[in-house]
Amino acid sequence: MFDLDSLTLDIQNEFQICVCCKGPHLKTLIPRLKKLDPNVKIKGKTCLSYCGPGRDYPFVFLNNKPIRGQNEDDLIAKIKEVLEKQ
Repeated sequence: MFDLDSLTLDIQNEFQICVCCKGPHLKTLIPRLKKLDPNVKIKGKTCLSYCGPGRDYPFVFLNNKPIRGQNEDDLIAKIKEVLEKQ
């Protein structure tokens, strides 16, 4: 029989960031994401098909779910909320 608790502990969070959009400021955002979860996997993709909001707002995809903030501080606060619920 499987121990579900041990299986869920091994799941690593993944952030996906679009390197084309102007919303996320990669030089400041990536270090802050690593601070939230030092073991996180961060992928920079050329396009995540989130062009409308990504043009004006910072965003990331956390485990394939888009999270958008009004600014980078708001985005980090929203990401913290999601991570705490996991």
